[in-house]
Amino acid sequence: MTEKELNLKTAALEKISHLDYFNIAISVDCVIFGYENKELKVLLIKSDLEEFSGLYSLLGDLVRPDEDLESASYRVLADRTGMEDVYLEQVHTFGSIARHPSGRVITTAYYSLIDITHHKLQLNHNDLHWHSVNDIKKLAFDHKLILNTCLKRLRDQIMENPVAFNLLQDKFSLRELQEVYEAILDIKLDRRNFRKKIALKDWLQDLNEMETNLSHRPGKLYALKKQYKTSRVRSMAG
Repeated sequence: MTEKELNLKTAALEKISHLDYFNIAISVDCVIFGYENKELKVLLIKSDLEEFSGLYSLLGDLVRPDEDLESASYRVLADRTGMEDVYLEQVHTFGSIARHPSGRVITTAYYSLIDITHHKLQLNHNDLHWHSVNDIKKLAFDHKLILNTCLKRLRDQIMENPVAFNLLQDKFSLRELQEVYEAILDIKLDRRNFRKKIALKDWLQDLNEMETNLSHRPGKLYALKKQYKTSRVRSMAG
């Protein structure tokens, strides 16, 4: 068939005839998880929209005309935390019609895992700080739904994928590792069963070192094996 018979049209004509469709904004929202004092935490900022006065929100931004989704998510992370080489995973896209008071905004959510003890937040305005996940009752926009969705993804992954190690320092004891898992899952784990499951994964390297300067009996120190450390940089999933 010829192009005329196919009734082809130009991209410009397509845009003109569907102008409302091309005026929908795209954003990214980052659920940045951290771990401190045996608690799973998330980084939140006070919303600057009057409609959500007094509420906190996740860290996010509109996708710029000259960037793709992944670039936008890493920009948000870099601007807010000063870190770029962190674990980041795409989780889900949220497109409820009235999710943003300014107009139609479709957002793609990512979650990130960072070691709180090894970085300093780059911003100090709008009350940016860490919040215990268990203390969060309400957030701006649909961010509580986004948080819950990302938390579920994290919980579903941690026994099959060594993502939780991104919350720890490079050297850790099995006790510290179990405490991280308990904080993420929000349950108490049996010590013997947990260690057996972790041993079967063959993720750990014995460093032949012991904990120091502790009031309790020191434990052996371990590290994540090198072949698994690439997941600290980025991992994308639909």
